[in-house]
Amino acid sequence: GQRAFGENYAQELIEKAPKMPPDVEWHFIGALQSNKVNPLVKGVPNLKAVHTVHTEKVARKLATACSAVNRSSLDVYIQVDTSGESTKSGVKAGDELLKLAEMVNSSEDPFDRLNFVGLMTIGAPGDIGAFDKLKAARAQVVRHLGLGEEDALKLSMGMSGDFEQAIEHGSNVIRVGSTIFGARDYSKK
Repeated sequence: GQRAFGENYAQELIEKAPKMPPDVEWHFIGALQSNKVNPLVKGVPNLKAVHTVHTEKVARKLATACSAVNRSSLDVYIQVDTSGESTKSGVKAGDELLKLAEMVNSSEDPFDRLNFVGLMTIGAPGDIGAFDKLKAARAQVVRHLGLGEEDALKLSMGMSGDFEQAIEHGSNVIRVGSTIFGARDYSKK
């Protein structure tokens, strides 16, 4: 009965989506390069959400790609860098995040195609402080955009190794593919 699945790689998602039932909701959870946006939006009609919007360029390309295929809505999460690690993507909390949140939340064309639903982070392994940082970033965005209740935006945080702590810290969305399907074999990449 599971109908929400995530995928890290745009090309793999484009290949997998047609093989699954059409009522599956796909969530793209990997690093999204701007050159992969059009093929992803066009190739996965049941793409429910992109969890890794981290630049204005990616946000603009997503909005434009949705418009081009006449998609009325795509849920988006802004990825926030809570670790400071060079290997992690994400926008910095503060002015950079607020500016991107304004854009993604805009009702102007083409951004009206994007449905800003939350924030996402991938913290450093074992750093549950990342969860508190994301909660603080959400509070800042909610205040800045005048969204009212703090839980107006979801938190996408926690993976197979720390999802229980993430839930304790308020996560609405967790990524547990390794727990369900086993570790990915990267030797085939």
